[in-house]
Amino acid sequence: MGVSTSAPDRGVAVVTVDFPPVNALPVQGWYDLADAVRAAGRDPDVRCVVLTAEGRGFNAGVDIKEMQRDTAAGGHRALIDANRGCAEAFAAVYECEVPVVAAVHGFCLGGGIGLVGNADAIVASDDATFGLPELDRGALGAATHLARLVPQHLMRALYYTSRTATARELHAHGSVWQVVPRDELADVAQELAREIARKDGYLLRLAKAAINGIDPVDVRRSYRFEQGFTFEANLSGVADRVRDTFGTENEEVRA
Repeated sequence: MGVSTSAPDRGVAVVTVDFPPVNALPVQGWYDLADAVRAAGRDPDVRCVVLTAEGRGFNAGVDIKEMQRDTAAGGHRALIDANRGCAEAFAAVYECEVPVVAAVHGFCLGGGIGLVGNADAIVASDDATFGLPELDRGALGAATHLARLVPQHLMRALYYTSRTATARELHAHGSVWQVVPRDELADVAQELAREIARKDGYLLRLAKAAINGIDPVDVRRSYRFEQGFTFEANLSGVADRVRDTFGTENEEVRA
């Protein structure tokens, strides 16, 4: 359980997340993920990173129960740390020195959108769904990253309704590179990574820096702006009120 890194092919590092039962990451998990991605990107022998997950789904966001325990004790430490941890993990993917391919299966929710929205390419299984159920969880955030996956008005509708989009829908919008059967996901994602890794490593790093440099949105600053409203929701008490209903109404994917 946790975050691990492997090297199945020359020039390719695979960072795997495994936090049963639904990959809802605790605070330390976000920092561990950030460290693993940054370390892989710094490795001079790595030219592409694949970000993947074990279990029922790719990512179900933050560990809401960890946050509820902290709130019950009268503090906001878990909230602050979770927000910082998410910001670091998202930034690690975006700022990774080499391209990052996200291999997504099952549900990709909340913080999962922050990860894949900052990836360079996405390969998804045909059962993958993407969404931000933040309003149902007493939270806000990652609209910055959802806006990198779908057009502006669709992003808003998905955000306000907490609905999800399928991998095929995202493929139609051009944000998912390829949709494949679940049992082919790892192979197809690694094949894309191998194709990228055949390029010159120094040139790939220059390309990544150049592309990030012309990005029209500063994703780190934009997400930090969103987080301010998350803190306001918590300080006002509305977040606790909404979160308290989450456990009884959302049994399938608990985060």
